[in-house]
Amino acid sequence: MALRVLGRVTSINVRKVLWAADEMDLSYEREDWGLPLRDPNEPEFLALNPNALVPVIIEDDFVLWESHAIINYLSTTNGGALLPQQPRERAIVDQWLGWQTSDLNVTWGYAFMGLARRAPAFMVPDRIADSIQRWSAKMAVLEQRLTQTDGFVAGDTFTLADIAIGLSVHRWFGTPMERPETPAVAAYYARLRSRPAGARWMTAEVP
Repeated sequence: MALRVLGRVTSINVRKVLWAADEMDLSYEREDWGLPLRDPNEPEFLALNPNALVPVIIEDDFVLWESHAIINYLSTTNGGALLPQQPRERAIVDQWLGWQTSDLNVTWGYAFMGLARRAPAFMVPDRIADSIQRWSAKMAVLEQRLTQTDGFVAGDTFTLADIAIGLSVHRWFGTPMERPETPAVAAYYARLRSRPAGARWMTAEVP
């Protein structure tokens, strides 16, 4: 049975899975789930993920949710693609995957929703400014890291960490705001968008 990916393409976490699958040349069928397209609080979806969040994958009778668990699973079942084999090198990838979720993404939510998505609940100027300030501080961490590596966040090889962080970088450059100069991040962004799968999932139409 073909791999099924449940989730809307405007979700950054769904696009992690789609980009990873495309990098590995995997066949899959995607189904729209997630508001405003299809409410994941329906019993059909909650039976798969009680958190009512996308993405979810289904492969035969196997169901998995959480984007980083999914892309790690897809890599593991496809010969370890996009993951180093050496434990220490792999740990660096895991480190940056964790950083994207726990450190970087928690900073930009308010500013992105207010400035890019124009969501009415995210329009308080002081909170937008605070979000931008915290976001900029984390992007300075990424800028420093990219000046130390040979092209990608975990080193000289493209890995799963670049998919996750690359999509966050896409939102950094796609949000209409003043931002500090980050030349290493800008070069990194261009490098990721030069990949066919990267260009497919980092578009101006889907920030």
